[in-house]
Amino acid sequence: MTTITQPAYAKLNLTLDILGQRPDGYHELRSVMQLTSLSDEVELDVGTGEDWKLECDAPGIPTDGANLAWKAAGLFYQTLGKDPQGISIRLQKRIPSQAGLGGGSADAAAVLLALNRHEGQPLSQRQLLKLAAKLGSDVPFCLTGGTQLAAGRGEVLSPLPDMPDCFFLVVKPEFSVSTPELYAALDQEAEVFHPQTEAMERALRQGELLQVAGYLGNSFEPLVARKHPGLLAIRAMMEDCGALGVAMTGSGSALFGIFDAFDMAAMASMKLMEHHQTFLCRNLKAEEL
Repeated sequence: MTTITQPAYAKLNLTLDILGQRPDGYHELRSVMQLTSLSDEVELDVGTGEDWKLECDAPGIPTDGANLAWKAAGLFYQTLGKDPQGISIRLQKRIPSQAGLGGGSADAAAVLLALNRHEGQPLSQRQLLKLAAKLGSDVPFCLTGGTQLAAGRGEVLSPLPDMPDCFFLVVKPEFSVSTPELYAALDQEAEVFHPQTEAMERALRQGELLQVAGYLGNSFEPLVARKHPGLLAIRAMMEDCGALGVAMTGSGSALFGIFDAFDMAAMASMKLMEHHQTFLCRNLKAEEL
């Protein structure tokens, strides 16, 4: 038996623009995505000689074949045409679930990276990305990281210049949001908010953090804030503490603020942690994955 470990890094959507429903039922999107240092820890025992199993230290996470990490391991060995002779997966969760941070996708990507390393890199990056796209829209990005433009369902990726170094404060309110319900509600909106993704790309090319922070935006955020006005209070608190910009990530419910100084981000965290989960992290470049 061999034990391997791999960090699973959370993502943020600097912009998330929902462009409408596609003929296949999915929604077309454009999003500038950023990997962060907030991470789960994934540990795998390969060759246990026993039935597959998955353990997780967080309640409410599936511990069977419904878990994306389990699915990733199954798809990897199915692609190799190899029997691993038993796998045990342990997830140490730090990324909150139902937050828009891609925790399940990050775990799946970590499993693919860890198993490919364990087996001697039999699959190329391109082959791994094909597997990742079968698992979920955010998995390809979590596999490659850095700062990228995502299109299609999120699986069509184009590298962008690295985001300038900064600190993020991620705040997870008590409530969560149903992604399918949110898409259905968005389809009924007379006017949908569209963030300035192209302007965000230009800001990244110029390397100006203040400009990057100024172009944050998410098509879902107005809908969620309308139903949960407490988001506006969280936003105001982060801005009062010096956040250069604040936005919701994914379909929520987490908000994140961009700070150029750690002490200011920490001060905002201290003020908000009494009523919400808070997480301090930084941006990660692709080579740090």
